[in-house]
Amino acid sequence: MTVFRLALSELKRMTGGILPKLTIVAMVMVPLLYGAVYLYANWDPYGNLDQLQAAVVVQDVGAVTKDGKKLQVGQDVAQNLIEGHKFDWQLVDTPQEASDGVKNGEFAFALTIPKDFSANLASPENFDAATQAMMTVTTNDANNYLLTSIVDKVATQVHASVAQQVGEQTANALLTGYGTIHGQLVKAADGAKQLADGATTLDSGVGTLKTGTSELLTGTNGLAAGQQKLVAGAKSLQSGAAALNNGLGQLQSQTSTLPGDTRQLSDGAAAVAAGNAALNSKVQGAIGSAGKLDDAATAAITSKLDQMVSAGVLTTEQATQIRTSLGSTATSPAITDLKNQLTADAAGIQKLSDGSAAVAEGASKLAGATPALTSAIGQAHAGAGELSTGAGTLADGQTSALDGAEQLAAGAKKLDSGAAELKSGSAKLSAGAGELSTQLHAGAGSVPNPNDKDKQNAAGVIADPIRVDSVSQAQAPNYGSGLAPFFLVLALWIGAFMLVQVMRPLTVRALASNAPSWKIAIGGWLPFAAVATVQALLLYSVVHFGLGLEPSHPWLTLGLLLLASLAFTALIQGIVALMGTPGKFVVLILLVLQLVSSGGTFPWQTTPEPLHIMHQILPMGHVVEGMRHLIYGADLAPLVPIVLGLLGYTALGFLFAWAAVRKKKTWTLKTLMPEIEA
Repeated sequence: MTVFRLALSELKRMTGGILPKLTIVAMVMVPLLYGAVYLYANWDPYGNLDQLQAAVVVQDVGAVTKDGKKLQVGQDVAQNLIEGHKFDWQLVDTPQEASDGVKNGEFAFALTIPKDFSANLASPENFDAATQAMMTVTTNDANNYLLTSIVDKVATQVHASVAQQVGEQTANALLTGYGTIHGQLVKAADGAKQLADGATTLDSGVGTLKTGTSELLTGTNGLAAGQQKLVAGAKSLQSGAAALNNGLGQLQSQTSTLPGDTRQLSDGAAAVAAGNAALNSKVQGAIGSAGKLDDAATAAITSKLDQMVSAGVLTTEQATQIRTSLGSTATSPAITDLKNQLTADAAGIQKLSDGSAAVAEGASKLAGATPALTSAIGQAHAGAGELSTGAGTLADGQTSALDGAEQLAAGAKKLDSGAAELKSGSAKLSAGAGELSTQLHAGAGSVPNPNDKDKQNAAGVIADPIRVDSVSQAQAPNYGSGLAPFFLVLALWIGAFMLVQVMRPLTVRALASNAPSWKIAIGGWLPFAAVATVQALLLYSVVHFGLGLEPSHPWLTLGLLLLASLAFTALIQGIVALMGTPGKFVVLILLVLQLVSSGGTFPWQTTPEPLHIMHQILPMGHVVEGMRHLIYGADLAPLVPIVLGLLGYTALGFLFAWAAVRKKKTWTLKTLMPEIEA
């Protein structure tokens, strides 16, 4: 008996009547009912979100920006949501009404935009009053748990859209402010340049001032030194004027009798002149009686000379000379000699008479001039007194002037010191102003000054600085296509599992024959493989042509499905053949383990650690991965180990079936009376 004859024999048995045929048809439909119907129900749920009613409450009262622009962001958001038709949005008047609607299931969720929404969005214009705008999303997991996740994504999109729009406006205002700052910095830099120029001029002027204050200090020091000399000179003048005043006072006092004395001298000189004349007459008449007259004349002349000396008319030397001249004649021993002498002296007396007459005339003039002299001496004394007083006043004034000069010198010194500090400060000011101008120009260059086009572009980048450029190496076009790899494979396992509920894993007739164990094992598997192949073909056809699944590699996708069906049926048939009815429970356990570990919805790496081992050793997870690569058009390299793995699982199923055949060819009491009927 060949393998195919064994398989055909079993298939004939299974299709021998209407009910068996209907059973086979039902078994063929199991994967279709499970996989295709589920995919149909969830093929594109996100495309039908407009069937969900959602409430939107707009309380926003708007706001006015600094530039007078009216903001109605809340109204704009609501209008965009309604026109977008993502959900069936319903405008609701109050938050309480919306909340009640979510609570009783009328609305899937509610979005509330508060009254200060626009105002808070505009608040960044005032840095000290910036407030984050808020929206309230009301959900209820009792309506649907996954809906909350969907709503969160919608809220995130609304947030991103509004944030970008308002961010562009804010960034535009910020960049406009930068332009204003740039302009003001340029003006400030120009002003700083003027300040630097002025500071340089000031520094030059202060340098000139410093030179002047130094010269002033030198001059005031010289002035103080000269003033000291003036004070000393004034004091000397005061002392000399006082001495002159005292001397003139004494002169005035001593010459106060000079007019009378000169008058007396004049009178005496006149008398002398008259006496000399008389003497000359008498000498001429008394030459004969010279002896007698000699003594009298000598006495008279001596007395008169003494009077004249006392009167100051003659000096002592003149009087002595006259007496000497007269004495030499008076002492002549002989009267003859006297006469001769008198005759000889007559000429002299005549000269003396002439001289005395001249003296008398000069004395008379002196007497006439003496009052004027004494008056002048008095005036000179008065002037000397005034000079002494003035010299004292001058000395006092020069002393005060000296004090002032010294104060002026001290002030000039302070002024010179202050000018030096001012020079140092002006130099620093000049350098600092120059540096300020340079840095302000540099700072103005660092502050952006965009034109309208650049400002609009920069505002867009600032508001949305990151653009995610998604590069999809393989992409599912919709939700159903994303779930298809998992549910197609899962449906095939369930279909194979259902086959062992109505089909015998091994034929009793074959077990009773002498056919080799491997032929019996394969012959028992071929009916399973035939029905599973029909299941896979029907499932793929409905999903592909009915639902619109478009695999990138359609034939390879179908081939992998067929290979998976063969591997699943071989493994399940081998387990049930070997273990009997308990084997069905083992297959069910394997179904559950693969359901949670194959990574059909979430990546298998997110499952608990013990399930990672199940994913590695059980076939379903690997087949799901292969189906994704074939349907979405990803790299085909992983398919080689997957195919080899499926062949290995097929061989493992054959091994289990072969072991079951070897075991069941020997009949025991348990074989005739099993503990659990299949």
